[in-house]
Amino acid sequence: MLSIIIPAFNEESRLPPYLSNIIIYLERRGGASEVIVVDDGSRDGTVEAVLALTTGRPSLRLIPLDSNKGKGFAVRTGMLAAKGDLRLFCDADGATPIEELHRLERALSSDIDIVIGSRAIRHIECRVEGTLHRKYIGFIYNRLVRLLAVRGLYDTQCGFKLFRGAAADRLFAAQTLAGFGFDAEVLFLARKWGYTIREVPVNWQDQPGGKVRVFRDSARMFFDLVTLRRSWRAGAYHMSTETGGVAPDPYRADGTGPSGPGDGQTAR
Repeated sequence: MLSIIIPAFNEESRLPPYLSNIIIYLERRGGASEVIVVDDGSRDGTVEAVLALTTGRPSLRLIPLDSNKGKGFAVRTGMLAAKGDLRLFCDADGATPIEELHRLERALSSDIDIVIGSRAIRHIECRVEGTLHRKYIGFIYNRLVRLLAVRGLYDTQCGFKLFRGAAADRLFAAQTLAGFGFDAEVLFLARKWGYTIREVPVNWQDQPGGKVRVFRDSARMFFDLVTLRRSWRAGAYHMSTETGGVAPDPYRADGTGPSGPGDGQTAR
């Protein structure tokens, strides 16, 4: 079964068209599937918009969080609630069309556990359209990721990643970062624990209405990289020997991990 996880924060405008496209795509695709939208404490009409689409669609479900906890927390919640042996998480803005999933699945050979979409790898069939400042900040951050966390990957932040179910259970159960830095943390742990990762080019177009605050969020992501390095050296990460998200919850009682509260960090 395929599970699609979508974290959402104040996405009443951008999510419904993308979610409708996903529903149509899955109906044409056939086979068992589920779509999980994790609402990260939205203060607009996101919840109502998703609920309107769930009518008559038992495979589409909403998990509402009681407050904004961050994109990392929302993705973790959805990944551990999912049942699929393949689990894709994608951003609510639809910057990467759902049809790009075929590129990830095509790359998921028997010896690959994780396939990540990339805006940094060029391909004649793929176009990447974004603002200059986002490309520049992304380039710098990914250089830092390769230096401090995950070598050999050129775009760890693209919100379009496919995991085998067993890998997702163990990696997201151990995840501690609640903000944007969770991508690097999960991929860092994947490398440390022997999971295989493949990076493939995808079509991507920056969407208006993004919630990234370039300088503040870039600084937070840098400190997240430092945090995960320190946590690894301190022996804070433990891989569960079971599946189903049964590892001890690394978050505090208030729902935040070491990176602090979400503060509107769900959508990019």
